Amino acid sequence: MARNTPDLTAGSKISDPPAARLLLWYRSHARELPWRMAPGVVADPYSVWLSEIMLQQTTVVTVAPYYRDFLARWPGVEDLAEAPLDAVLSAWAGLGYYARARNLHACARAVCADRGGRFPDTEAELRTLPGIGPYTAAAVAAIAFGRRAVPVDGNVERVAARYFAVTAPLPGAKAELRRRAEGLLPAESNGAFPYGDLAQALMDLGAMVCTPAKPRCDSCPLAGDCQGRAAGLAAELPRRAPRRARPLRRGIAFWLTRADGAVLLRRRAETGLLGGMMEVPSTEWREAAWSAEEARAQAPVAASWQPLPGVVRHGFTHFRLELEVWTAPARGGAAGRWVRPEDLDAVALPTLMRKVARHALQPDR
Repeated sequence: MARNTPDLTAGSKISDPPAARLLLWYRSHARELPWRMAPGVVADPYSVWLSEIMLQQTTVVTVAPYYRDFLARWPGVEDLAEAPLDAVLSAWAGLGYYARARNLHACARAVCADRGGRFPDTEAELRTLPGIGPYTAAAVAAIAFGRRAVPVDGNVERVAARYFAVTAPLPGAKAELRRRAEGLLPAESNGAFPYGDLAQALMDLGAMVCTPAKPRCDSCPLAGDCQGRAAGLAAELPRRAPRRARPLRRGIAFWLTRADGAVLLRRRAETGLLGGMMEVPSTEWREAAWSAEEARAQAPVAASWQPLPGVVRHGFTHFRLELEVWTAPARGGAAGRWVRPEDLDAVALPTLMRKVARHALQPDR
């Protein structure tokens, strides 16, 4: 298949239905992705599901090595279901949004325990599984089972907003854009319009041609009847409501070390942010700065705590975080898990806590 810059595929006509033009374009220009089958070939549900969970709020470039690693370690849903949760969380470290990893593991177990290791083939049934929302359900249903469904991500929203000239801003326009995108699919496939290929064609069109900046309208198979292009609005759609500034929260992480160099870790609560992950013990994260007296009251043990220079900065979806790191030698027992620095890579530490560890272990300390 050609992998050059897309152009309007020879043989397609503006009078053809949009779905026909999309398919003709896709068969020549589909992206080569580790989890994707060639156009016209039905994909394995496990591979589709795994890749789509990983791709949520993450880029293709970032996901590719993680996907290959997961498949090498757990080639089927039964293998993943039998894996220890800590092993899954550790393999996930760096992808962020760790609730997805917990739900991934829970979903694999549910598929094996309740469905004999077979994924359901409809959107409605897929959405009953842990961690599968509307987007993932539509992706698996369309790509793995050929159901009439459109997984509407940012790429597909952009295509729909421009093609139909939807000027209402996001996120309020999401429902309309979903309805419009679904309208691009023919009511019946009849073998001529594979719904899985159409879903992926829309994704690729948004990623490769209908890009956020400088859309390549001259290379688009839908350009001839794109209402946004006709109105001169394509480059400014979809519109978005002004974003609120993310608040800044502050906290203090406590790096407690034993004589052998091992550091104290503990497990976060299963629910909530970074749920179930291991962490360097810390205060709550709040907007107000912490006084020394307040911080010591939340330390894991009473000790000679000393702050390190600088702060650890990290960004979450809804807020920014700055953590000071305080260190102290352990003088007695403390509840948690002791891990030597050279063994930290094997622990399910989220990216934030790896930053804390790097900050505490800097050679000049």
